[in-house]
Amino acid sequence: MQRRPLLATLCLTAAALAGGPAAAQSYPNRAVRLIVPYGTGGGSDILARQIGAELQQAWGQAVAVENKAGASGNIGSMEVVRAPADGYTLLLQNSTMLTNLGVQGKLPYDHEKDLTPILLLGVTPIALAAHPSADVSDLKSLVAAARAKPGGLAYGSCGIGTPQHFAMELVKQKAGFEAAHAGYKGCVPAVTDVVGGQIPLAMVSANLLAPYAKAGRLKVVGVTTPRRYALLPDTPTFEEQGLKPLDFSTWFALMGPAKMPPDVVARIAADVSRILDKPAVQANLSSAGVEPLRGDAAALARLIREDAARYVALARAAGIKAE
Repeated sequence: MQRRPLLATLCLTAAALAGGPAAAQSYPNRAVRLIVPYGTGGGSDILARQIGAELQQAWGQAVAVENKAGASGNIGSMEVVRAPADGYTLLLQNSTMLTNLGVQGKLPYDHEKDLTPILLLGVTPIALAAHPSADVSDLKSLVAAARAKPGGLAYGSCGIGTPQHFAMELVKQKAGFEAAHAGYKGCVPAVTDVVGGQIPLAMVSANLLAPYAKAGRLKVVGVTTPRRYALLPDTPTFEEQGLKPLDFSTWFALMGPAKMPPDVVARIAADVSRILDKPAVQANLSSAGVEPLRGDAAALARLIREDAARYVALARAAGIKAE
Protein backbone atom coordinates (compact mmCIF):
# COMPACT_ATOMS: atom_id res chain seq x y z
CA MET A 1 0.00 0.00 0.00
CA GLN A 2 1.35 3.42 -0.96
CA ARG A 3 1.52 5.75 2.03
CA ARG A 4 3.60 8.61 0.67
CA PRO A 5 0.68 10.87 -0.37
CA LEU A 6 -0.86 10.60 3.10
CA LEU A 7 2.28 11.13 5.16
CA ALA A 8 3.39 13.95 2.91
CA THR A 9 0.26 15.98 3.71
CA LEU A 10 0.22 15.61 7.48
CA CYS A 11 1.98 18.84 8.50
CA LEU A 12 -0.68 21.36 9.39
CA THR A 13 -0.84 25.03 10.30
CA ALA A 14 -2.11 26.22 13.64
CA ALA A 15 -5.10 27.72 11.85
CA ALA A 16 -6.10 24.33 10.53
CA LEU A 17 -6.08 22.99 14.07
CA ALA A 18 -8.21 25.76 15.52
CA GLY A 19 -11.70 24.72 16.60
CA GLY A 20 -15.04 26.00 17.75
CA PRO A 21 -15.45 27.94 20.98
CA ALA A 22 -18.26 26.12 22.81
CA ALA A 23 -16.95 23.38 25.11
CA ALA A 24 -13.34 24.39 24.49
CA GLN A 25 -13.83 27.72 26.28
CA SER A 26 -14.10 26.02 29.66
CA TYR A 27 -11.80 23.07 28.91
CA PRO A 28 -9.97 21.96 30.94
CA ASN A 29 -11.30 22.99 34.35
CA ARG A 30 -10.00 19.96 36.25
CA ALA A 31 -7.29 17.31 36.10
CA VAL A 32 -6.72 15.35 32.88
CA ARG A 33 -5.57 11.73 32.71
CA LEU A 34 -3.19 10.74 29.92
CA ILE A 35 -3.14 6.96 29.60
CA VAL A 36 -0.10 5.19 28.15
CA PRO A 37 -1.09 1.56 27.42
CA TYR A 38 2.54 0.40 27.59
CA GLY A 39 5.36 0.34 30.15
CA THR A 40 7.66 3.18 31.11
CA GLY A 41 10.64 4.24 29.04
CA GLY A 42 9.29 3.61 25.53
CA GLY A 43 8.44 6.18 22.87
CA SER A 44 4.79 6.50 23.94
CA ASP A 45 5.78 7.05 27.57
CA ILE A 46 8.47 9.61 26.69
CA LEU A 47 6.05 11.53 24.46
CA ALA A 48 3.30 11.44 27.08
CA ARG A 49 5.53 12.78 29.83
CA GLN A 50 6.95 15.54 27.65
CA ILE A 51 3.51 16.61 26.38
CA GLY A 52 1.85 16.14 29.77
CA ALA A 53 4.33 18.42 31.55
CA GLU A 54 3.92 21.12 28.90
CA LEU A 55 0.11 20.88 28.90
CA GLN A 56 0.01 21.09 32.68
CA GLN A 57 1.90 24.37 32.49
CA ALA A 58 -0.23 25.70 29.61
CA TRP A 59 -3.58 24.70 31.09
CA GLY A 60 -2.93 25.34 34.76
CA GLN A 61 -4.45 21.93 35.49
CA ALA A 62 -2.83 18.66 36.51
CA VAL A 63 -2.10 16.24 33.66
CA ALA A 64 -1.44 12.82 35.16
CA VAL A 65 0.44 10.34 32.97
CA GLU A 66 -0.66 6.80 33.86
CA ASN A 67 1.03 3.67 32.48
CA LYS A 68 -1.59 0.95 32.07
CA ALA A 69 0.43 -1.80 30.41
CA GLY A 70 -0.78 -5.29 29.58
CA ALA A 71 -2.31 -7.40 26.82
CA SER A 72 -0.19 -5.65 24.16
CA GLY A 73 -1.74 -2.30 25.00
CA ASN A 74 -5.34 -3.47 25.13
CA ILE A 75 -5.80 -2.93 28.88
CA GLY A 76 -4.96 0.77 28.80
CA SER A 77 -6.79 1.29 25.52
CA MET A 78 -9.96 -0.28 26.89
CA GLU A 79 -9.82 2.03 29.93
CA VAL A 80 -9.97 4.99 27.56
CA VAL A 81 -12.68 3.39 25.41
CA ARG A 82 -14.87 3.05 28.53
CA ALA A 83 -14.17 6.58 29.82
CA PRO A 84 -16.54 9.56 29.41
CA ALA A 85 -16.04 11.37 26.11
CA ASP A 86 -15.35 14.73 27.76
CA GLY A 87 -11.63 15.12 27.04
CA TYR A 88 -10.49 14.36 30.58
CA THR A 89 -9.19 10.88 29.71
CA LEU A 90 -6.79 10.74 26.77
CA LEU A 91 -4.72 7.98 25.16
CA LEU A 92 -1.13 8.12 23.90
CA GLN A 93 -1.30 5.26 21.41
CA ASN A 94 1.10 3.97 18.78
CA SER A 95 0.90 1.76 15.71
CA THR A 96 1.22 -1.36 17.86
CA MET A 97 -2.57 -1.06 18.14
CA LEU A 98 -2.80 -2.04 14.48
CA THR A 99 -0.07 -4.67 14.49
CA ASN A 100 -2.14 -6.33 17.24
CA LEU A 101 -5.12 -6.23 14.91
CA GLY A 102 -3.08 -7.85 12.15
CA VAL A 103 -1.73 -10.60 14.39
CA GLN A 104 -4.87 -11.33 16.41
CA GLY A 105 -7.44 -10.71 13.70
CA LYS A 106 -9.52 -8.54 16.05
CA LEU A 107 -9.26 -6.24 19.05
CA PRO A 108 -11.48 -6.04 22.15
CA TYR A 109 -12.69 -2.70 20.78
CA ASP A 110 -13.36 -1.19 17.36
CA HIS A 111 -10.24 0.78 16.43
CA GLU A 112 -12.28 3.13 14.21
CA LYS A 113 -15.57 3.52 16.11
CA ASP A 114 -14.54 3.35 19.78
CA LEU A 115 -11.80 6.00 19.79
CA THR A 116 -11.60 9.64 18.69
CA PRO A 117 -8.47 10.54 16.71
CA ILE A 118 -6.99 13.85 17.91
CA LEU A 119 -3.49 14.35 16.54
CA LEU A 120 -0.62 12.44 14.96
CA LEU A 121 2.47 13.31 17.01
CA GLY A 122 5.52 11.75 15.39
CA VAL A 123 7.27 8.63 14.17
CA THR A 124 10.25 6.47 15.07
CA PRO A 125 12.06 5.03 12.03
CA ILE A 126 12.99 1.35 11.95
CA ALA A 127 16.36 0.02 10.75
CA LEU A 128 18.11 -3.28 10.11
CA ALA A 129 21.43 -3.86 11.88
CA ALA A 130 24.09 -6.49 11.23
CA HIS A 131 26.94 -7.71 13.41
CA PRO A 132 30.32 -6.63 11.96
CA SER A 133 31.21 -10.28 11.30
CA ALA A 134 28.14 -10.85 9.14
CA ASP A 135 28.66 -10.79 5.39
CA VAL A 136 25.91 -8.19 5.10
CA SER A 137 26.38 -4.45 4.66
CA ASP A 138 23.55 -3.38 2.36
CA LEU A 139 20.40 -4.75 0.73
CA LYS A 140 22.28 -6.37 -2.17
CA SER A 141 24.61 -8.33 0.12
CA LEU A 142 21.70 -9.18 2.41
CA VAL A 143 19.75 -10.78 -0.42
CA ALA A 144 22.89 -12.60 -1.63
CA ALA A 145 23.62 -13.97 1.86
CA ALA A 146 20.06 -15.17 2.32
CA ARG A 147 19.94 -16.89 -1.05
CA ALA A 148 23.34 -18.49 -0.56
CA LYS A 149 22.16 -20.22 2.63
CA PRO A 150 18.44 -20.96 2.25
CA GLY A 151 16.95 -21.16 5.71
CA GLY A 152 20.30 -20.37 7.31
CA LEU A 153 19.89 -16.63 7.89
CA ALA A 154 18.09 -15.37 11.00
CA TYR A 155 17.08 -11.99 12.32
CA GLY A 156 15.81 -10.70 15.62
CA SER A 157 13.03 -8.20 16.20
CA CYS A 158 11.39 -6.48 19.16
CA GLY A 159 8.82 -9.27 19.38
CA ILE A 160 6.31 -11.27 17.39
CA GLY A 161 3.80 -8.95 15.75
CA THR A 162 5.65 -5.74 16.57
CA PRO A 163 6.06 -3.00 13.94
CA GLN A 164 9.71 -4.04 13.63
CA HIS A 165 8.70 -7.64 12.86
CA PHE A 166 6.24 -6.43 10.23
CA ALA A 167 8.88 -4.10 8.75
CA MET A 168 11.35 -6.94 8.15
CA GLU A 169 8.66 -9.18 6.70
CA LEU A 170 7.80 -6.40 4.25
CA VAL A 171 11.48 -6.01 3.27
CA LYS A 172 11.72 -9.78 2.76
CA GLN A 173 8.55 -9.77 0.66
CA LYS A 174 9.66 -6.88 -1.55
CA ALA A 175 13.28 -8.05 -1.97
CA GLY A 176 12.42 -11.73 -2.45
CA PHE A 177 14.46 -13.57 0.17
CA GLU A 178 13.88 -15.65 3.30
CA ALA A 179 15.19 -15.24 6.85
CA ALA A 180 14.03 -16.93 10.04
CA HIS A 181 12.52 -14.72 12.72
CA ALA A 182 13.51 -14.63 16.38
CA GLY A 183 11.11 -12.52 18.44
CA TYR A 184 12.64 -10.90 21.52
CA LYS A 185 10.81 -9.35 24.46
CA GLY A 186 11.58 -5.81 23.42
CA CYS A 187 14.01 -3.99 21.14
CA VAL A 188 16.85 -3.63 23.64
CA PRO A 189 17.48 -7.40 24.05
CA ALA A 190 17.53 -7.78 20.26
CA VAL A 191 20.09 -4.98 19.97
CA THR A 192 22.16 -6.51 22.76
CA ASP A 193 22.29 -9.86 20.98
CA VAL A 194 23.20 -8.48 17.57
CA VAL A 195 25.97 -6.36 19.12
CA GLY A 196 27.18 -9.43 21.01
CA GLY A 197 27.10 -11.64 17.93
CA GLN A 198 24.45 -14.03 19.23
CA ILE A 199 22.34 -13.25 16.15
CA PRO A 200 23.59 -11.81 12.84
CA LEU A 201 20.75 -9.35 12.15
CA ALA A 202 18.14 -7.36 14.05
CA MET A 203 15.30 -5.11 12.85
CA VAL A 204 14.69 -2.59 15.63
CA SER A 205 13.88 1.05 16.39
CA ALA A 206 16.55 3.01 14.55
CA ASN A 207 17.49 5.33 17.41
CA LEU A 208 18.81 2.40 19.45
CA LEU A 209 21.40 1.61 16.79
CA ALA A 210 23.02 5.03 16.44
CA PRO A 211 25.59 4.81 19.28
CA TYR A 212 26.70 1.30 18.27
CA ALA A 213 27.00 2.27 14.61
CA LYS A 214 29.07 5.32 15.53
CA ALA A 215 31.39 3.12 17.63
CA GLY A 216 31.74 0.56 14.83
CA ARG A 217 30.12 -2.19 16.90
CA LEU A 218 27.51 -2.96 14.24
CA LYS A 219 26.59 -2.14 10.66
CA VAL A 220 23.25 -0.56 9.74
CA VAL A 221 21.98 -2.08 6.51
CA GLY A 222 19.05 0.22 5.77
CA VAL A 223 16.27 2.42 7.16
CA THR A 224 12.60 1.77 6.41
CA THR A 225 11.53 5.39 5.86
CA PRO A 226 11.74 7.34 2.57
CA ARG A 227 14.15 9.92 3.98
CA ARG A 228 17.41 9.21 5.79
CA TYR A 229 17.24 9.23 9.57
CA ALA A 230 18.91 12.17 11.32
CA LEU A 231 20.70 9.95 13.87
CA LEU A 232 22.02 7.67 11.09
CA PRO A 233 22.81 10.14 8.31
CA ASP A 234 25.24 7.83 6.50
CA THR A 235 22.81 4.91 6.30
CA PRO A 236 20.84 4.72 3.05
CA THR A 237 17.15 3.99 3.13
CA PHE A 238 15.81 0.78 1.64
CA GLU A 239 14.10 2.95 -0.97
CA GLU A 240 17.49 4.32 -2.02
CA GLN A 241 18.59 0.71 -2.43
CA GLY A 242 15.72 -0.11 -4.77
CA LEU A 243 12.72 -1.11 -2.61
CA LYS A 244 10.19 1.46 -3.80
CA PRO A 245 7.88 2.34 -2.25
CA LEU A 246 8.85 1.43 1.32
CA ASP A 247 7.63 3.71 4.08
CA PHE A 248 7.38 1.91 7.41
CA SER A 249 7.77 3.36 10.89
CA THR A 250 6.24 3.31 14.34
CA TRP A 251 3.85 6.24 14.66
CA PHE A 252 2.53 7.86 17.82
CA ALA A 253 -0.83 9.56 18.21
CA LEU A 254 -3.10 11.23 20.72
CA MET A 255 -6.63 9.82 20.95
CA GLY A 256 -9.65 9.83 23.23
CA PRO A 257 -12.95 8.02 23.76
CA ALA A 258 -15.47 7.96 20.92
CA LYS A 259 -17.69 10.99 20.29
CA MET A 260 -15.57 13.66 21.95
CA PRO A 261 -16.84 17.23 21.29
CA PRO A 262 -15.17 18.49 18.10
CA ASP A 263 -14.21 21.82 19.65
CA VAL A 264 -12.47 20.06 22.56
CA VAL A 265 -10.61 17.86 20.07
CA ALA A 266 -9.53 20.97 18.16
CA ARG A 267 -8.46 22.76 21.37
CA ILE A 268 -6.30 19.82 22.47
CA ALA A 269 -4.81 19.40 19.00
CA ALA A 270 -3.95 23.10 18.73
CA ASP A 271 -2.34 23.23 22.18
CA VAL A 272 -0.32 20.04 21.65
CA SER A 273 0.74 21.20 18.20
CA ARG A 274 2.14 24.40 19.68
CA ILE A 275 4.07 22.31 22.21
CA LEU A 276 5.54 20.11 19.49
CA ASP A 277 6.69 23.20 17.61
CA LYS A 278 8.97 24.24 20.49
CA PRO A 279 12.65 23.68 19.58
CA ALA A 280 13.47 22.38 23.07
CA VAL A 281 10.67 19.82 22.89
CA GLN A 282 11.77 18.74 19.42
CA ALA A 283 15.34 18.31 20.65
CA ASN A 284 14.24 16.20 23.61
CA LEU A 285 12.06 13.97 21.44
CA SER A 286 14.74 13.64 18.76
CA SER A 287 17.21 12.37 21.34
CA ALA A 288 14.59 9.76 22.28
CA GLY A 289 14.23 8.73 18.64
CA VAL A 290 10.89 10.42 17.90
CA GLU A 291 10.73 12.60 14.79
CA PRO A 292 7.89 15.15 14.63
CA LEU A 293 5.16 14.43 12.10
CA ARG A 294 1.88 16.26 12.45
CA GLY A 295 -1.57 15.29 11.22
CA ASP A 296 -5.03 16.45 12.29
CA ALA A 297 -7.91 14.22 13.38
CA ALA A 298 -9.08 13.49 9.83
CA ALA A 299 -5.58 12.64 8.60
CA LEU A 300 -4.98 10.42 11.63
CA ALA A 301 -8.29 8.61 11.07
CA ARG A 302 -7.27 7.95 7.47
CA LEU A 303 -3.82 6.70 8.53
CA ILE A 304 -5.41 4.31 11.04
CA ARG A 305 -7.83 2.99 8.44
CA GLU A 306 -5.14 2.45 5.80
CA ASP A 307 -2.60 0.95 8.19
CA ALA A 308 -5.19 -1.43 9.63
CA ALA A 309 -5.77 -2.87 6.16
CA ARG A 310 -2.04 -2.99 5.47
CA TYR A 311 -1.16 -4.86 8.68
CA VAL A 312 -3.97 -7.36 8.27
CA ALA A 313 -2.88 -8.10 4.69
CA LEU A 314 0.80 -8.38 5.61
CA ALA A 315 0.11 -10.62 8.60
CA ARG A 316 -1.87 -12.94 6.35
CA ALA A 317 0.80 -12.96 3.61
CA ALA A 318 3.68 -13.54 6.04
CA GLY A 319 1.83 -15.95 8.31
CA ILE A 320 2.34 -13.77 11.39
CA LYS A 321 0.25 -15.18 14.24
CA ALA A 322 0.04 -14.63 17.98
CA GLU A 323 1.97 -17.08 20.14
